[in-house]
Amino acid sequence: MYRIAILFILIGIAVKYAKMYFLIAGYNTMSAKGKEKIDIKRVATLIRNVMFSMAGLIFLGSLISYYFNWPEVESYIFFPTIVIGALWLMIQTNSNKYRINK
Repeated sequence: MYRIAILFILIGIAVKYAKMYFLIAGYNTMSAKGKEKIDIKRVATLIRNVMFSMAGLIFLGSLISYYFNWPEVESYIFFPTIVIGALWLMIQTNSNKYRINK
């Protein structure tokens, strides 16, 4: 599962630093007026931080699984990390914190 952690790191880097905003669900299909109302740089920072956090937890689960020979711990960490991370992203990106009042 460490490969998924690497993928999340790459997604975080792509969105934040390579400005691949098309990876953000719904942003690509927004109208130009809708895009003007979103602080995309702050959203990209949030996505990077959440992706890095999720990658760190998944990688930690993989290390614990490997060193303690306890394969179930990967699933115990992986699935809650994905669910909580996805929910956190949905809630935060739809909040007013990331809107520009014009």
